Amino acid sequence: MIKHKDHFHGSDLEKIEQIYGIKKEDIISFSANVNPLGISPKLKNGIASNIDCITTYPDRDYVELRKAIANYCETEVENIIVGNGSTELISLFIQIQKPQKAMILGPTYSEYEREIALQGGKTIYYPLREENDFVLDVNHFISKLSEDIDMLVICNPNNPTGTAINNHDMRKVLDACKECDIFVMVDETYVEFAENIKDISSVTLTRTYGNIAILRGTSKFFAAPGLRLGYAICSNSDLMSIMNQRKDPWTINSIAVVAGTLMFSDKEYIEETRQLISSERKRLYDIFDNSTRFKAYYPQGNFMLLRILEEGITSGELFDKCIKKGLMIRDCSTFPYLGENYIRFCFMNPSDNDRLAELLLS
Repeated sequence: MIKHKDHFHGSDLEKIEQIYGIKKEDIISFSANVNPLGISPKLKNGIASNIDCITTYPDRDYVELRKAIANYCETEVENIIVGNGSTELISLFIQIQKPQKAMILGPTYSEYEREIALQGGKTIYYPLREENDFVLDVNHFISKLSEDIDMLVICNPNNPTGTAINNHDMRKVLDACKECDIFVMVDETYVEFAENIKDISSVTLTRTYGNIAILRGTSKFFAAPGLRLGYAICSNSDLMSIMNQRKDPWTINSIAVVAGTLMFSDKEYIEETRQLISSERKRLYDIFDNSTRFKAYYPQGNFMLLRILEEGITSGELFDKCIKKGLMIRDCSTFPYLGENYIRFCFMNPSDNDRLAELLLS
């Protein structure tokens, strides 16, 4: 197991407040990777008029919510399961699969390894190479798969590298995993921010592959981390039946049910988000790509990884420099395979992005 160092998560504003003496309300978090537009206007208005929903239990099967998700994802309602954030579903899939040996593409989110360890499993990492700009070499990766691996975990687009695997290559991975009897869990937390969602999302592949489960949430794209609404897409009916049997009833509250049916249908908000992120992604990449201080890796999500090129400057020092100005970036030295010369930041409103870029480049 790789040892993970302590770090400030994007939600740790109270800790920042205590250590740096900065009010959390005055901090712009470039670390949390949350949509800068805030919650959907349709959701904001709809919750107030539907507040009485909390006087009754939600539908145990969440039929209307699952229909809204299926329509949004263009998939079948029977392939949808909802959970208390994608974190609950990640945990459930791992509990049921009980992998003895799992492979994870790294560097990535540490929660996968933690859950596998809690079930007594061992984790090995396949490192994405910096010399390849952290883009997966699919053929080399497939050559490393073997029958003693039970589960493969992929974050797509990947956090923190921002790189993604397209559908063509994902099919190759799924075919190879099928031969080795490997179950594939794909975390698509950031796929809705991608320029070419249909080329990257594996939702359509669930129709022909039973060895894949896709996980998504509403924390990042819909700016609702406090709602704790996540969902998974999987066509393996036996596995989904076990998931539903094992999952506690009513893990999604009535407000989250109403919120889901509203936010997934707010087309104007969805389109505005995609346009904003697309524009800022290109603009900020061009700014840092032309810099001699950083190397930028072109991202598919709503955040960008930078490698510090200037000698004598560490990621921790840049974090400290930025937070003192009320701008919170991610020190990436805590991720496997990344040292003290990597930082990550998400795309916020243009004026805030300009402030950060000016500070980092000064």
